[in-house]
Amino acid sequence: MTYLWIKAFHIIAVVCWFAGLFYLPRLFVYHAMSTDTASQERFVIMERKLYRGIMHPSLVATVGLGLYMLYMNPALLKMGWMHIKLTLVALLIAYHFSLGAIYKRFAQGTNQKSHVFYRWFNELPVLFLIVIVLLAILKPF
Repeated sequence: MTYLWIKAFHIIAVVCWFAGLFYLPRLFVYHAMSTDTASQERFVIMERKLYRGIMHPSLVATVGLGLYMLYMNPALLKMGWMHIKLTLVALLIAYHFSLGAIYKRFAQGTNQKSHVFYRWFNELPVLFLIVIVLLAILKPF
């Protein structure tokens, strides 16, 4: 029964983390399009609060709870689909930290990318989510 509670909270943390992974790059789109100082300052505040206040704690909870589930059920590590899933999660963590670096560039006023770049960059976590959910549900390998 404890495992199911951990799994439920893991899923909640994943949902919160992905909300940020979807929304922060969208804020970057709008931030890159903004031209006035007031808007740019507002976006920096919004981006900081989202990244530090929601995304980062959700990442920590997602990883912590996921590792705890692996500790509780180590047989999962013998399954091929789990290796693929964990690789994708590692890439998502790298994506998460790249968002933090981008946020810092915006905050310092040194962003060089256009809103079009961020529109495309915003689509990456969708692809990861689709594959990770299909792996976790279908367990194909």
